[in-house]
Amino acid sequence: MEMEVKGREGRRIRSHGFLKMEMESISMIQTRRSFACNHTLYPHLLSINKPTTSTLILQIFLYFNHRLLLNKTPQLIPFSPQRIRHRLHPTTGHRDQGMDVRRRPSLKPAATKGKNLATGVHEFDNEMLKANNKKVVDVSKASDLLPMGISNGVFFTVFFSVVYFLLTRWREKIRNSTPLHVVTMSEMAAITTFVASFIYLLGFFGMSFVQATSFSDDEEEEEEDEIIRKEDTRATPCGAGLDCESDVVVKPVVKDVEMVPVIGTTVVVSEEDEAVIQAVVSGKTPSYSLESKLGDCKRAAFVRRVALERITGKSLDGLPLDGLDYESILGQCCEMPVGYVQIPVGIAGPMLLDGKEFAVPMATTEGCLVASTNRGCKAIYASGGATSILLKDGMTRAPVVRFGTARRAADLKFFLEEPLNFETLASVFNKSSRFGRLQTIRCAIAGKNLYIRFTCSTGDAMGMNMVSKGVQNVLEYLQADFPDMDVIGISGNYCSDKKPAAVNWIEGRGKSVVCEAIIKEEVVKKVLKTNVASLVELNMLKNLTGSAMAGALGGFNAHASNIVSAVYLATGQDPAQNVESSHCITMMEAVNDGKDLHVSVTMPSIEVGTVGGGTQLASQSACLNLLGVKGANKESAGSNARQLAKVVAASVLAGELSLMSAIAAGQLVKSHMKYNRSSKDVTAIKS
Repeated sequence: MEMEVKGREGRRIRSHGFLKMEMESISMIQTRRSFACNHTLYPHLLSINKPTTSTLILQIFLYFNHRLLLNKTPQLIPFSPQRIRHRLHPTTGHRDQGMDVRRRPSLKPAATKGKNLATGVHEFDNEMLKANNKKVVDVSKASDLLPMGISNGVFFTVFFSVVYFLLTRWREKIRNSTPLHVVTMSEMAAITTFVASFIYLLGFFGMSFVQATSFSDDEEEEEEDEIIRKEDTRATPCGAGLDCESDVVVKPVVKDVEMVPVIGTTVVVSEEDEAVIQAVVSGKTPSYSLESKLGDCKRAAFVRRVALERITGKSLDGLPLDGLDYESILGQCCEMPVGYVQIPVGIAGPMLLDGKEFAVPMATTEGCLVASTNRGCKAIYASGGATSILLKDGMTRAPVVRFGTARRAADLKFFLEEPLNFETLASVFNKSSRFGRLQTIRCAIAGKNLYIRFTCSTGDAMGMNMVSKGVQNVLEYLQADFPDMDVIGISGNYCSDKKPAAVNWIEGRGKSVVCEAIIKEEVVKKVLKTNVASLVELNMLKNLTGSAMAGALGGFNAHASNIVSAVYLATGQDPAQNVESSHCITMMEAVNDGKDLHVSVTMPSIEVGTVGGGTQLASQSACLNLLGVKGANKESAGSNARQLAKVVAASVLAGELSLMSAIAAGQLVKSHMKYNRSSKDVTAIKS
């Protein structure tokens, strides 16, 4: 087989087969370079654009063959300008400047001209060796190292043989439904052989690969790139040392992070901030660490925001940055902020509840919601106000523990539910907080697993963290008497938090409140635009029968979650707890000889607090202050949170009354089309 290489000037160089050329004439340097640069030396073996699998495997075989003959561990480095530029010399461990395709001088010995290709290559490589002060290994002595190649071949064969055997055995086990962990003696031997051969091959081929991929710092790379751009006058690829010249121009490509241009964003950035932004974009500085590194939470949010825009190419112009105290949310409300979302706050009321008037703040983007609730407040006020009753006040947490047998789980259940043990457990629980006080312990068993539902008072806080600390104290105390108890999780979903659950609907969680009012006949007609009989019938068929047909769990109401969510957002509550807090059953009944309407809402699990979480933010704190329940009540611990729960229930009562009246009167669609649809051109207004 002959190979013909044609240079730019028309010269032709012939050689007999690349295998013979490799074994007879190529020096150690050319062997080391062959894996990265043989696309130039052997164009018929591997096309630059479309390498085939067979040619690539042949390349790797030749490369490993030469490395074994020279007793050098192969260094598998994919071909790219950046990788070749950083390759280390396998003998000295220093950066191999001779392998830099852009920095290497274009040495073209005259001896190469007129000779065959193999001779020219050999002489060129000898010059490169002298230039770099490298030692030349005598290839004629490589025959002494052939046992190393034989041993590698044996281990390769053994490795793939045991892999094939194990895969075959496991496939048979899967087909026969045999457990995979049940192994025979032959399989154990195969696994042992697999591990041994893998360790051998990893030790022989892997270590140098890891060492060879060590790169210099990014700053050094940038300096090198600048020097290379100034010094490089060639436009030839790896095979420039040959007499054959190439038309291919190799340009350095440095691509750390792809930055997409941001459309429609004009941000003035200082030089100091620009450096930090570049570090975030490149990945040198984690986005989550900006607050601690900069010491300025607002500046950290600005830097994170600009970096995000550059990475994604999306503008955040509509998301405000100024106007929020970022120090107040650090470590409490939100991580890695880039701004805040604006939600309009409306006021419904006055709400006359238990003889007091309240202006109820509601944060919502649903048109007609505040107006509807306000109409309900007007009807209640005109009828003499609403009355509320607090039934329970206790937050819950239910860990799950596991024993070896169901009997042992039952032993702990009996121990926890024994009244004589409650005082001891309560004293252990109450050490966690001066407000947290253990109230009850309820247990449920599932096999050998025990679910323990602790209920405690939490003062003016919503109390999830408070009750969790108390539960942790009790579990540590129980370990002494029940050492075989395995605590699976501090929460076993028997609590149940942020999920609709019958245990909350029946037992209650947080504040359990009932709120009621008697709406006079004339108010029903003039304000609500309907009549008592229609409301009673609609409530029975919609809220009771309809919800039962749907299989509702705590959803026997018209839209309690609408009001709960709006008040929660305005007052800094956990929006996710709207799930169980919206458990509500709405009841309507004709009273006073059928003239007046008795309406009530029963809400067993309203989870609210006036301290902690989002309640300390400026906007939410202002809404709490509007209701007169800001912060903790120093005179009576927990009274502010209880009052907030009553306001939530009264607001739900007003919303239920108004929506049911709109449906009964056939005005629901008309009112929504009037108040929930805008005909204004918002874009034109903004511009």
